[in-house]
Amino acid sequence: MQTKRYSTLTEYELKTEIAQLREKARKAEQLGMVNEFAVLDRKMTMAQAYLLNPDSFLPGEVYEIEGAPGTFFKITYMNGVFAWGYRLESPSEEEGIPISMLGEKKDENEPH
Repeated sequence: MQTKRYSTLTEYELKTEIAQLREKARKAEQLGMVNEFAVLDRKMTMAQAYLLNPDSFLPGEVYEIEGAPGTFFKITYMNGVFAWGYRLESPSEEEGIPISMLGEKKDENEPH
């Protein structure tokens, strides 16, 4: 069976895929299959990115990275479901991350 690209799936198909990946990841974690769990977790993150609207994420804005409290990412530009920019603690290292990894937008008045 040939796997479809996430970009071609419907919302229902994406949600079904995420549920299946979540179940496989749960089983891999229970069996101590760390590498398998990591691969499945990344696939879930990518599938989740296609459920979000890239237009909701704006260049110049700063967002907290999901699963990494206190780590913030500033978007330089968008390319599909990837936000390109840098982590505030390492501004010289550009990287692209799926928008599903971006959490709350940082309030400009917040100290950090």
